[in-house]
Amino acid sequence: MGRRALILSGTSEIWQLIIARNTCETRRAPRLAAYWVRDMRGRTIVTMCTVAAAVAGAAVAAKYWYDDHHVELPEYEATTNVIWLDQNWTKQQREWFYHADQGTRTFDIPYEWFLALEQPSISPLIFRAVGLFSNLDYLDRLGFIPASIDAGLPIGFARGGPMAWRSGSPWQNPRTKQDMTGLGLTCAACHTGRLTYRGRTVVIDGGTALTNFAKLKRGLGISLIFTRLLPFRFDRFADRILGPDASGDDKAALKAQLDDAIEAYFALKAREDSVASQSIEEGYGRLDALNRIGNTVFATDLDEPKNYVGHSAPVHFGRMWDAQWFDYVQYNGSIERPMVRNAGEALGVGAMLNLTRREIDLFASSVQVKTLDEIEKLIAGNQPNGKDGFSGLKSPEWPKDILPPINQALAAKGAELYSQHCQRCHLPPVSTKAFFESTRWLPANAAGERYLEARLIDIKRIGTDPAYAESMAARQVSLPSYLNISTNQYGPALGQLVEKVVNYWYDQQQPPISEADRQRMNGNRDNGIRSPLAYKVRPLNGVWATPPYLHNGSVPNIYALLSPVAERPKTFHLGNREYDPVNVGYRFDKLAGGFLFDTSLPGNKNTGHEFSDEAKDGVIGPKLSPDERRALVEYIKTL
Repeated sequence: MGRRALILSGTSEIWQLIIARNTCETRRAPRLAAYWVRDMRGRTIVTMCTVAAAVAGAAVAAKYWYDDHHVELPEYEATTNVIWLDQNWTKQQREWFYHADQGTRTFDIPYEWFLALEQPSISPLIFRAVGLFSNLDYLDRLGFIPASIDAGLPIGFARGGPMAWRSGSPWQNPRTKQDMTGLGLTCAACHTGRLTYRGRTVVIDGGTALTNFAKLKRGLGISLIFTRLLPFRFDRFADRILGPDASGDDKAALKAQLDDAIEAYFALKAREDSVASQSIEEGYGRLDALNRIGNTVFATDLDEPKNYVGHSAPVHFGRMWDAQWFDYVQYNGSIERPMVRNAGEALGVGAMLNLTRREIDLFASSVQVKTLDEIEKLIAGNQPNGKDGFSGLKSPEWPKDILPPINQALAAKGAELYSQHCQRCHLPPVSTKAFFESTRWLPANAAGERYLEARLIDIKRIGTDPAYAESMAARQVSLPSYLNISTNQYGPALGQLVEKVVNYWYDQQQPPISEADRQRMNGNRDNGIRSPLAYKVRPLNGVWATPPYLHNGSVPNIYALLSPVAERPKTFHLGNREYDPVNVGYRFDKLAGGFLFDTSLPGNKNTGHEFSDEAKDGVIGPKLSPDERRALVEYIKTL
């Protein structure tokens, strides 16, 4: 069955609805019944009913939009008066980090299309244009920060090399035959935070983003559909891509490309729908990153649908500072080698990867390994020590000229409580000699580097939601023998596959990367992958700037985290950016278009890490009085 026939046969009901609605009572206007079918075949039909077809198409598309594909987003004040805190990066370093191309092709469309598509909405006057999808104010409503030198793209978006179809063939402009440009997200998209307070915006480099990835992808899919279905919108799109005097053949070729892109969108949507019963909504500030990476690599790139699983364990984006010096990273302490962590992230957000054309360039990818190494070094800095501390990206200090000043007397009381109840797991503050004298600093390796041991706490003991740790430990993948991967267990299989992808890049350089440089770029660490039923603890410096809390983001602020589970909010809204300096977190009152976080759902539990006098799993210390909680909150602001 051909590509267009597949779309018309039911990949989406909207295509059938449009054709049916456009009959205009066939006996009176027989030619109009064939308008859309003929148009999809690239023929130009000019009839008196063309305008009526557009009206009918818009009406049905609008109904489809409102009933099934409306993308509701919050309304925010414009992002102005932006402030960066001193985190030991120059302006040039952070701007490079924001837009460094990692080889990702997150949106499955070229950069030029991204700039030309309109927003997933329909004007009441259907012939009029709506705003562009790439409008920075619109992307800001999805959580992507517009404060950047690159005025065309928000933080975390990067233009790359030539764009290709999933088949590997180049994606070219139908008129000029020039290669289109790749576009994808970088690690800055998920790991750059932002908070607002009384009209001022503070950007937190290496912090926790408040983005909504699912709504971004869904909105782009709807935009593609509306562009294809509504003639006037397609004409505007064609003018932007092809130029105003493009031929009918050029436009027909562009429509064929749109059909391919829409077909890919519906194919992915069908997979999402097939696992919907296993999934929970991620919402703002969260992503089931490890499962999404597995879906991209082992289901999409490998073309193996049975490897696709639901998004059952979303996690709050982690803070980046200091993590390069931990022996293992991720919330469950699962990944040892930095290059595997970073290249796996790039593959997970859409870097091109060949796993099916085994006769040529197996494991070839668009991953920019050299750039990943440079990003890692920029964040890590040199070996931390008691004299100089951490020399790469540093955690932010409480901005006393923006937020209310810290009550130093209350913070002093909190310091005593921290020493009694928190320090045994989270260690002394990183600014102290005691931190660098901790026995959790491991002996130096062959490269003279020392790493901080990631202490793991059993999921039953800590009592927080177990879904993230359990899903990674339980997941299996189906793999063909030609990949030469020795296990079907998800974590180790992913580690082996990513290592093969990176090694392919090393081998293809001229001359090939030396063994010494490979070891250095790999972080002088083994490719250790584990799936413990446990969660990692880490130092708390800068934690005040990274709400919400717990690994799954199920507690909105630190005061609630220090309170008994029974007193924590059962539901709250995510998406607010206004900071609450008293409780240390975002405001969580109702926000139209935001995300209602329901802690009763699997994967969303807000239990554990509890101070209580009850003898039960998840209790880590005695119940704290409200005054003690306030003192600890005040002290945590100083870290």
